[in-house]
Amino acid sequence: MAQLPNIQENLSADTFLRGLWEENPVFVMLLGMCPVLAVTNTTMNAIAMGLATTFVLVCSSLLVSLLRNWIPRQVRIAAYIVIIATFVTIVDYAIQAISLELYAALGAFIQLIVANCVILGRAEAYASKQRLSATFINSLGMGAGFTLALLSLGTVREILGNGTILGFGLFPADFQPWVVMILPPGGFFVLGAWLLLFNWLRLRKERGARELLGASANAR
Repeated sequence: MAQLPNIQENLSADTFLRGLWEENPVFVMLLGMCPVLAVTNTTMNAIAMGLATTFVLVCSSLLVSLLRNWIPRQVRIAAYIVIIATFVTIVDYAIQAISLELYAALGAFIQLIVANCVILGRAEAYASKQRLSATFINSLGMGAGFTLALLSLGTVREILGNGTILGFGLFPADFQPWVVMILPPGGFFVLGAWLLLFNWLRLRKERGARELLGASANAR
């Protein structure tokens, strides 16, 4: 993850939107691949993991930002992990209390949020250098981008693999599900397709910007 300059960022729409497009944790930075591939076999699992990760990301980033001037540089990574683990424990018990079925479906990947590079990376590269307001907006955008990526995979895999969306049937009874889509290989197939689409859109946007710049230069 690119290190951001140690200066205070001015709040703008880009502070939030970067996480959805330019710095999307999954489609651009390719971070957090373990839960992206493992728990996105259904839409509900994808939403739950996305929201859980967003909660931990936002809360840990806010606390890191609040304590950034008091955490010694020599132990900052260890301190960040302790902070992240605290909020992961809260999420773990909350999901267990809300739905044992969902807790069983997500399995060990709830606890593995501690090792998610998205969260630790934002703590080190952004939250430790920015004030609370900018940290909150930026981490919320990164969490939304991560959740959107999981939802994109989970929706496609559930529709093609089960013929349902959030458990509701979409196709006639004679529909033959693509079982491979709810298996591990299906996660790689769908992720690859989304990466192709995302990169194509990004390149198209960059090409359009270059053409517009060239047209403006010629007009002069």
